[in-house]
Amino acid sequence: MHHTSLIAILVAGFVLAFIFGALAQRLRLSPLVGYLIAGIVAGPFTPGFVGDQTLAPQLAEIGVILLMFGVGLHFSMRDLLAVKAIALPGAVVQIAVAAAMGWGLARFLGWSHGAGIVFGLALSVASTVVLLRALEERRLVETVKGRIAVGWLIVEDLAMVLALVLLPALAGVIKGEAGDAVEVWTALFKTFAKVGAFVAVMLIVGRRVIPWILERVAGTGSRELFTLCVLAIALGVAFGSAELFGVSFALGAFFAGMLLNESEFSHQAANETLPMRDAFAVLFFVSVGMLFNPMILVEKPLPVLATFAIIVLGKSIAAYAIVRAFGKAAPTALMISASLAQIGEFSFILAGLGLQLGILPQEGQDLILAGALLSIVVNPLLFAWLDRKQAREAAAQQEAAVDPVVPPVPPDIADHVILIGYGRVGSELARLLTEHRIPLVVIDGEDSHIAKARAAGLAAILGNAVNERVLREAVPERATTVMLAIPQALEAGEIIAKLRAIKPDLTIVARAHSDNEVRHLIEHGADGAVMAERELAHSLAEMVMAAPIYRGARHLPPSSTLV
Repeated sequence: MHHTSLIAILVAGFVLAFIFGALAQRLRLSPLVGYLIAGIVAGPFTPGFVGDQTLAPQLAEIGVILLMFGVGLHFSMRDLLAVKAIALPGAVVQIAVAAAMGWGLARFLGWSHGAGIVFGLALSVASTVVLLRALEERRLVETVKGRIAVGWLIVEDLAMVLALVLLPALAGVIKGEAGDAVEVWTALFKTFAKVGAFVAVMLIVGRRVIPWILERVAGTGSRELFTLCVLAIALGVAFGSAELFGVSFALGAFFAGMLLNESEFSHQAANETLPMRDAFAVLFFVSVGMLFNPMILVEKPLPVLATFAIIVLGKSIAAYAIVRAFGKAAPTALMISASLAQIGEFSFILAGLGLQLGILPQEGQDLILAGALLSIVVNPLLFAWLDRKQAREAAAQQEAAVDPVVPPVPPDIADHVILIGYGRVGSELARLLTEHRIPLVVIDGEDSHIAKARAAGLAAILGNAVNERVLREAVPERATTVMLAIPQALEAGEIIAKLRAIKPDLTIVARAHSDNEVRHLIEHGADGAVMAERELAHSLAEMVMAAPIYRGARHLPPSSTLV
């Protein structure tokens, strides 16, 4: 049955990943934990089905290419420069501290200096996937704290890309097998020459050719061709860079994504390739799990514990101290620390390369995999603890503090509108309402949004409206209407239910993005739900109806869904 081995590993990989990923999600863990466990189940160290050990690494390589393409596609020099004063030195110092701790543990275990360096570097870099998902769940990506965390992560990723480029050239020196200095410098010169040639070709030719091709294909209006074009660029550049310039697939894919990021179609490219990237990223984590020997948890419990401590405690303490040293507040420092208290895809790539070059022992890869698995399990718990801690502190501050500049909600306010969410949609709503002199109270969970609302002269409450205590500060019992401008339908449903319990006759209108979300909001007590896409369609249709030839036509019914 050799001809079905590819199908077998694809089916087993996706099915097992789905089962264990769903279980992990049910237990409020990262799905990545489930994917890694799926790989362990399909691996040679557990009974039952064993995946093809030659095909799995190749599928994993495609996952690496698409992961790195995604990293490049979201790489923004503008975002990095905005927080460079803290992200650049902070990430460099934190990498050095974590690498030194990893090197110390490796030397204690009797490994070589080279193995210690690779091991330490693998423990120093956080997972892009885990960090971004944690920030997105808490709507922190666009906040100052989120930008610092993402900028920090970009610096870490760039440092690891550099390590992946230099490691093969320095493998002989690291292992103590190198000849004279001339050979070492020659190898380094060749490596930098190849990388330099690749970068020059990509910046001079790729910067013009890749966006030009994408623009022409987008002009055909074919979604299938556009998706194929993006995948062809990602895989083609990665493969071509490896064949022609000798650089890694990861570096080629990263540059392809970075150049596409400059195109006006980058957002569409990211959306179109997301399902494919997610699918192969799952296979990447499954294939990594197949390499893990779970017996190390029994045979080497103390080294596993030490590795876990470096990742979760050592890195976090170092990051906290660095952020505080730059004058940032404790909540920001804690959030950065929690974000970095895990390792993931780059650690696996670096460990695999170190093992392939004969620098890192098999035990080192097993410890890295064990540390990753445990840290990814613990990371959501750290964020949950941090959320509870910050909620308690915020409540205490609201009780004790008196704002001398911004007055609280006027005690005699009545017949007002409560606006939940002061982002792009909410701020425009607020402007329209205040132009009509309608009394307004804003609730938002982001400092920057509250600052803007208060600068506009609005009564604004900082906090999550899911918290009933925050809701009551807006005096909903004397309000007439509540407008929810937040995009999270599940969160909005909880808020609506609490508002109905406080004042059943409130008029509540919410924002939705699909028919399912509209149904969910109405079922939870909303009087109306407005879907942006439907509103746009009706507005465009009304413009057509306004033409003289159609003036006799029947007006369209309201596009919002009302009870």
